[in-house]
Amino acid sequence: MRWQVNSKRTLYRDQWVHVRTADVELPDGRHLDHRLIETGPGAGAVVVNDGKVLLLWRHRFITDTWGWEIPIGGIEPDETPEQAARREVEEETGWRATGPLTPLVYTQPSPGLMTAEHHIFKAEDAEQIGEPADSFESERIEWVPLSDIHSLIAKGDVSSGTTLVALLYLSAERPQLH
Repeated sequence: MRWQVNSKRTLYRDQWVHVRTADVELPDGRHLDHRLIETGPGAGAVVVNDGKVLLLWRHRFITDTWGWEIPIGGIEPDETPEQAARREVEEETGWRATGPLTPLVYTQPSPGLMTAEHHIFKAEDAEQIGEPADSFESERIEWVPLSDIHSLIAKGDVSSGTTLVALLYLSAERPQLH
């Protein structure tokens, strides 16, 4: 069953989001006035080194929650997803992925509400190049043992959808983490 979009109207727009209302026709002929949020694509990376993963401890003011997250951000118009992931790792953590980035997983965190799409890569090694350029992004940056990931998820210290998808996908690749 495919829903038919008959029209869209802008409610709000800035450089980050485009909020619209859509006249959506359901297969049975009923209509919904549905809201949607359009955003640009994002890219990030799971950086792994010596059995640990590089994570940021962040406060999210929207939900007023703290949690571990992978570095991720928007893709600039002149960047590939891989280039954006490399840049975001450096800007947010002060670490540089030294080897190749390989695609790990692609996710759409909330397709019932927004167009966001996240390209997540995996890096197997990194070197510290200095302090994060975006020091406001997190309270601290740590190499967290991969063996701790499931317990951190269980106690709610990892709740960001994209971070969850990326870390759980990584753990499926590495069954010894359980």
